[in-house]
Amino acid sequence: MNIASVRRPIVPPTPPRAPDDMSFLGKLAVIRRNMIATWGQRAYEEEIIPGRFIFRNSFILNRPDAIRHILLSNYENYTRTPAGIRMLRPVLGDGLLIAEGHSWTFQRRTLAPAFTPRATANLVPHMTAVLDETIAKLDARTGEAVDLRETMQRMTLEIAGRTMFSFGMDRHGPTLRNFIMEYAERLGRAYFLDMVLPVSWPSPMDFARARFRTRWTEFVAMLIAERRAAGKKDGAPPRDLFDLMDEARDPETGKGFSDAQLVDEVATMILAGHETTATALFWALYLLALDPDTQEEVASETRGEHLDSIADIDRQKFTRAVIDETMRLYPPAFLVARAARDKDNAAGIEIGKGDIIMIAPWLLHRHEKLWDQPNAFIPKRFMSKEPPDRFAYLPFGAGPRVCIGAPFAQAESVLALARLIGAFRIDLADSNPVIPLGVVTTQPDHSPMFRITRR
Repeated sequence: MNIASVRRPIVPPTPPRAPDDMSFLGKLAVIRRNMIATWGQRAYEEEIIPGRFIFRNSFILNRPDAIRHILLSNYENYTRTPAGIRMLRPVLGDGLLIAEGHSWTFQRRTLAPAFTPRATANLVPHMTAVLDETIAKLDARTGEAVDLRETMQRMTLEIAGRTMFSFGMDRHGPTLRNFIMEYAERLGRAYFLDMVLPVSWPSPMDFARARFRTRWTEFVAMLIAERRAAGKKDGAPPRDLFDLMDEARDPETGKGFSDAQLVDEVATMILAGHETTATALFWALYLLALDPDTQEEVASETRGEHLDSIADIDRQKFTRAVIDETMRLYPPAFLVARAARDKDNAAGIEIGKGDIIMIAPWLLHRHEKLWDQPNAFIPKRFMSKEPPDRFAYLPFGAGPRVCIGAPFAQAESVLALARLIGAFRIDLADSNPVIPLGVVTTQPDHSPMFRITRR
């Protein structure tokens, strides 16, 4: 895709690329700190990188036709790896994100009505109320150094709480944040035995994860009980995601979620929703602080807009392109790993039973054969008449298992960025480069300070 640009685009900082001949032990030492830093130049140039991963054949795929086969044409042949299940199950249980087979089909069918564009539109007032409060708080801090990463985390958590339960997270937010930080800092990282042992054999860290899961599910069940105690008027339309999920029924069987299943679904939606959106918004603000001209284009587009409905959000074409480009450069899920249930042929690639397939949006989105100026921040590439190949751009996955909450996340991200940049000019108060880390999600290595000025 060729991009014409009058001015030179910015190229944000990234980790140094690994030597292509890095040893297995060398990769193992780096992988827990930053998975992104284990890939060398070859991974950004070649379509297929065969190798070995924990005694199994592995393939890194950068070919859209092969990725299409894995994620769409024959997706049922590929399951999460043991390490992936260990990392996710303690916080998500058997929720939609990691369910397989009939369980996944039931959950997907049952949840689908809760995430239609119409359902998302009904939740926009919750988003705008939180944004009004966030802007008011930031207004009182103009001219000061502000941690916008923390602000985005608190804001998206509040949006998650109100859209899910119709109540604020003042009382429960700190506890929820502590759970997330506790898990991400230690339990959510892959250790050697996590990668080599079958899921049925507990690794040493699995015992700590099990204790965490007990406390975590009790907390989520308490939130659900509090929401149920608030009740709902008979005959009233659903007022939040919990109403939609609690009332959801499989259109084929008429079956709804049990209380235990509802805990896992609520946990999945809160965690997958707020943390990834907060991180995407942080990176968008960081990029716009590095690129004042693009920031002014966003501000110009939002000027005079009310931004309180889906129709208003849909008109923000350039702001949407900024979000799309941000998630190209900093995909929330930097790696998708799958294990083959049986042998297969993916667009000419012979795959054996048990082989590990790695589809890394971080690599795919920066691949030199798929993108013009792949490391540069050029939002207008997403306003081109030639959109990127559907299987070369995977911020929300693809195929039947594409993220069910993608329309909600996109609406929230565009609305938040438009409102924030429409209200404030954002500048960096910290000159240290921010380096992305691949740990659970694509995170910054530190939280830089920003200065905000009222427009």
